[in-house]
Amino acid sequence: MKRVVVVGGGISGLCSAYYLVQEGYQVTILDKSDVSTGASFINAGYITPSHFIPLAAPGIITQGIKWMMNSSSPFYIKPRWDVDFFKWTLLFKKSVSASKVKKAIPVIKELNLKSRDLYEEMISAVDFPFQFEKKGLLMAYRTAKSEEEELEVAEMAAKEGLEAIPLSKEEVHKMQPAFSDDVIGAVHYTCDAHMTPNYFMEQMKTWLKSQGVVFEFNQTVEEFVVNGKKITGVKTKDAVFGADEVVLAGGTWTYELAKSLNLYIPVQGGKGYSMDVRRNTGITMPAILVDAKVAVTPMEGFTRFAGTMEFSGNNDIVRKERVEALAGAVKSYYADFEINQEEKDKATSGLRPVSPDGLPYIGKTSKYDNLTVAAGHAMMGWSLGPITGKLVTQSITESTPSIDLKPLSPERFR
Repeated sequence: MKRVVVVGGGISGLCSAYYLVQEGYQVTILDKSDVSTGASFINAGYITPSHFIPLAAPGIITQGIKWMMNSSSPFYIKPRWDVDFFKWTLLFKKSVSASKVKKAIPVIKELNLKSRDLYEEMISAVDFPFQFEKKGLLMAYRTAKSEEEELEVAEMAAKEGLEAIPLSKEEVHKMQPAFSDDVIGAVHYTCDAHMTPNYFMEQMKTWLKSQGVVFEFNQTVEEFVVNGKKITGVKTKDAVFGADEVVLAGGTWTYELAKSLNLYIPVQGGKGYSMDVRRNTGITMPAILVDAKVAVTPMEGFTRFAGTMEFSGNNDIVRKERVEALAGAVKSYYADFEINQEEKDKATSGLRPVSPDGLPYIGKTSKYDNLTVAAGHAMMGWSLGPITGKLVTQSITESTPSIDLKPLSPERFR
């Protein structure tokens, strides 16, 4: 039985293990934590074909410059001297063009649609229940400017064959009565779905263990054992884990891990914040509060409020001003509801692995015959979990990939 070592126990790592065990591989998952926190646990839980435009889109730099020095804005960059971040920023700037976005849109759309279908297949394939609701997603707005922008995106979505329905003020309030009177409309993406990520992750870990997957927690990778074009082992402080194949799904730590292998795979940690409210909020529909860039999701037993993009290095510091800004946005969008101080005090953060062009890295490198990369998914990590795992497995088994992997090459910035 061939041995696969998966470095990283987030959604990409677990989904890779899910498909690999079905192909008869012995899988070991290494993670520097106990795999109970992080972006895969605290995200908004969206499966989002609606998010077909990459982060590196025209206009983002202009908007980002307006926001970047404001620590409570939806997009924040902490001033610091960081050469790797400067290099990443230059690559991001080069990726912001209409022509590159046009090429990226069909790739992102196909990834999301196929991943959504794979989640649905999982429901009947595994022996544990999990929330998967296809209520769609509301892109709700409070200003005429946002309305104009969202209707333009909806028109693009329709041309791509996605279900995007513009709603009037009356229609959106009928669908979601909890909205305040300030909400003037929304676009309803009926193609989207949502889940409860932390419950799914725990259940999937339990299921994988029952299938023979070995989890090695609190194992920081110190180096890779290399023999020619093959990685023969992964070394931590406690042991060397022998491998016939290696999957690098290290999230925001992928850049440093790849660097140790003389590979250049630029990834920066984009921090997001999350708060769970375990009382009746009256919120029944998943929604993105467009003007504030806040995501709201009714999950199993609670409502999650998540959002912001912060580039401040790989840390889990929770900035109170950003939590307050998120809570303030929620208050302005929903009538008779406010996140209280106790709930704000329990706010958590997680790091999204962001590539410069908004596309993930999935596939093999030319330098190593048995290394497959699965990282850089940014805000679509949860949505793209299953398709990533499927593509990783197809790469290792050398079978025909579900989609063309060329645009996702881990070596596209070398």
